[in-house]
Amino acid sequence: MDISFLLNGETRRVTLTDPTQTVLDWLREDGLTGTKEGCNEGDCGACTVIVTEASGTVKPLNACILFMGQMDGRALRTVEGIAAPDGQLHPVQQAMVDEHGSQCGFCTPGFVASMAAGHLLGATDYDDRLAGNLCRCTGYAPIIRAAKAAAQKPVPAHMDDRAALPATSAAPTPMRPTDLDKFADWYAQNPDAQLIAGATDVGLWVTKQMRTLDQVVFLNGLQALSRTELRDDALHIGAGVTIASLRDVIAPYHPSLSELLRRFASEQIRQAATIGGNIANGSPIGDGAPALIALGARLTLRHGAQRRVIALEDFFHAYGKQDRNPGEFVETLSVPIHAPGLRCYKLSKRFDQDISALCGCFNFDVQAGQIRSARVAFGGMAGIPARARGFEAALTGQPLTAKTILAALPALAQDYTPLDDMRASAAYRTKAAQGLARRYIADLLGQPVSVLEIQP
Repeated sequence: MDISFLLNGETRRVTLTDPTQTVLDWLREDGLTGTKEGCNEGDCGACTVIVTEASGTVKPLNACILFMGQMDGRALRTVEGIAAPDGQLHPVQQAMVDEHGSQCGFCTPGFVASMAAGHLLGATDYDDRLAGNLCRCTGYAPIIRAAKAAAQKPVPAHMDDRAALPATSAAPTPMRPTDLDKFADWYAQNPDAQLIAGATDVGLWVTKQMRTLDQVVFLNGLQALSRTELRDDALHIGAGVTIASLRDVIAPYHPSLSELLRRFASEQIRQAATIGGNIANGSPIGDGAPALIALGARLTLRHGAQRRVIALEDFFHAYGKQDRNPGEFVETLSVPIHAPGLRCYKLSKRFDQDISALCGCFNFDVQAGQIRSARVAFGGMAGIPARARGFEAALTGQPLTAKTILAALPALAQDYTPLDDMRASAAYRTKAAQGLARRYIADLLGQPVSVLEIQP
């Protein structure tokens, strides 16, 4: 596989014998050893690099689970290319020195890459931007001070790769499709091919499970899958839309879901992971599905020229089993834009960058103080994300009061057989789910419920 990309401002053309070789491994073999391997699964951020896409979008990404086959037509900037060509330090590098933001230095290249990407974009949400970079020595205070100090400095001219992006190295191939219709026809005939969008899950198959993927298809060239459209009071979201993009698109309509997506892994993962991949993965603890099920989302599955539309809740059959036929793929997702009662709550051991022990999403339609309808979905309570149908039935037609919720809680306990694993016991999940139900009523009634606010 031939690819062409920009590496620290210089065009590189590479023939890959293994398109699933990680960017991290390739860089270190090429002599660029500043980018570090820590966890090798996208959790610690030591491997963070800056990637500029053909669209001009600038992203910090985890090089350890980013494949070289995804780099065609993109620009890659590592820590070695963040200082100016004459050796002058980038503002974030100088600020890290001035603020004593580094001790052992192992995590520093990743921090600098994340900070430089944020500096280029003018981003000042430092806590969110750096939540995917772990520091075990210095602590975050001097690093945050460094990010704030650097924000006052101009972006160095050499950091903007958008004007110099190379063309892709070759015409589209089945491995790198650009035409959605042609890809759909090809995949229908080659259903065993492994589809790769953001690689935030598939990447771990290679780095942790040591799997060899024989036939892969990189979907990042299918721009038709990366679009959103507002039509008929619904958002129609392409399967290739990243979690970061979805958060921005959904915020005006469903702020609670947008806030949930803020806690979806890290900035590096959100910039790579796609909503279609999150759904097709079928994880029982994925944060996207419970919220979308509570919204009444519908899924469009495509096989060749044929499409079928199903309710998202019907897509999940059992643990590891989804309603997707061979050669069929997730094309779009549609969600209604009107759901003022939607609230999403995530429980995890850490606030940032942690897998849910439990994710509960509630969506009541309340008229004149009465619950006309209820949609409630949980992740982490069963082998699949699923609705609490008995609980919903017990609530429908009842007044919106704490007493109503308390009376319905036994039904909620009967709706699931909770998971019992390292993140939480089954008993904890049952109690926590009931607690989230009480929290939801308090939320709708205007009482303070944020776990980030200290109440007197």
